[in-house]
Amino acid sequence: MYRPSPLRLAKRRALSTLFAFLAFAGLPARAQAPPQDIVFRNATVMTASHGVVEHGSVWVHAGKIAAVGVAVNAPAGTAIVDATGLWLTPGIIDPHSHSALDNDVNEATSPVTPSMMMIDAFDNRDKALYQALAGGVTTELLLHGSANMIGGQAVVIKNKFGLDRDSMLFPNAPRSIKFASGENPKRVYGSRDQLPSTRMGNFEVMRQSFEDAKSYMAGWDAYNAKVAKGDKDATPPKRDLKLEALADVLRGKLYVQIHCYRADELLTEEAIAHEYGYKIRAFHHALEMYKVAGKIAPEQTAIATFADWWGYKDEAWDAIPWNAVLSMRQGVKVALKSDSNDHIRRLNQEAGKMVHYGGATEDEALRMVTLNPAWIIGVDERTGSIDVGKDADLVLWNHDPLSTYARAQKVYIDGDLYFDASLPGLGTTHFSGVMHGDSNDGAADEEDGQ
Repeated sequence: MYRPSPLRLAKRRALSTLFAFLAFAGLPARAQAPPQDIVFRNATVMTASHGVVEHGSVWVHAGKIAAVGVAVNAPAGTAIVDATGLWLTPGIIDPHSHSALDNDVNEATSPVTPSMMMIDAFDNRDKALYQALAGGVTTELLLHGSANMIGGQAVVIKNKFGLDRDSMLFPNAPRSIKFASGENPKRVYGSRDQLPSTRMGNFEVMRQSFEDAKSYMAGWDAYNAKVAKGDKDATPPKRDLKLEALADVLRGKLYVQIHCYRADELLTEEAIAHEYGYKIRAFHHALEMYKVAGKIAPEQTAIATFADWWGYKDEAWDAIPWNAVLSMRQGVKVALKSDSNDHIRRLNQEAGKMVHYGGATEDEALRMVTLNPAWIIGVDERTGSIDVGKDADLVLWNHDPLSTYARAQKVYIDGDLYFDASLPGLGTTHFSGVMHGDSNDGAADEEDGQ
């Protein structure tokens, strides 16, 4: 029997180590040529903003949607995609994801950590991103977890799986920060005999944080006033990253995204926002919104909720699958979200449930996973619907996308093809190497340190 020499074995191990390092190191992305012009023809075009165009066409030019209609005028030589028998939708948008953050989703060492940056935990080679892409997800808001009353700052990505990290960031997306009330913060810190251990403690921690931020802002305002008057002896306050982030909340520079379940706490969070002068962009989970939707709707606070998750914790006992539609009918902007590396693969099916639970129209259901989450993230002027001028983030489906039989056939982001189910292997067009992560399913947001 042939046995390699020890030297040959050592060389093999060295090469294997080198190849593994290169695969995991995230080599620089290949230079990206501008996407070619494309015309999708004869599709059922579900625009998410102005209805359905049967036997419709969409022209994509320079990564943007250039025309939508039964027929479009595109230059000669434009690539044609025959979409006969297929459905074309905007890319699915997940407004509450923890994909690619591994076990770094919570900085559970303090109940107030607003200076944490989720981009510092973002692993652009995590296979959960691939699985989301194969499910038609083109944009994600990657949030801090729910261990803290005031958590870290989110990162918004376009799911250009296979590119380097910075190439996956959504250009100039607004900044968001994650708050959380209810069971999770009080359980994390109460189990350590720390403040907060009750709902009273939760909100005291929040109020005191904003009082500290107000004092910090006043100190800087006083210093800047002295400088403006020519005082060369003025001493600046000490820069504090935590208080600077809280000051940005009060200045309206951060979208506030709040993990909150119970009706009473939804109202308390709104009252505190009024008290300190900031706006809440969206409540996440919000399983009891149907009880108080009439009071929340005038605040123009959206919700990002589950379709039918129920009973998995005390705060979820009053969850009903009609919550989304009941809240929508009372004027609340409603989005569906994953909070799960498993559910993110089939958010289109979660939207389909809304037709059954509450009688949402197909347009309304589709908006819950496209245009409405785009608004929550603050990118609805750029993506979330098939409208002229928007980014060409598009998905071709083999069935009605609200059907359990639907499967994403091709996924385009900025007009470039990133997933093609007809290709051999994984269907990726830009990825090579080794994917990271174990792609845990379940609600990553509930991983609050316990």
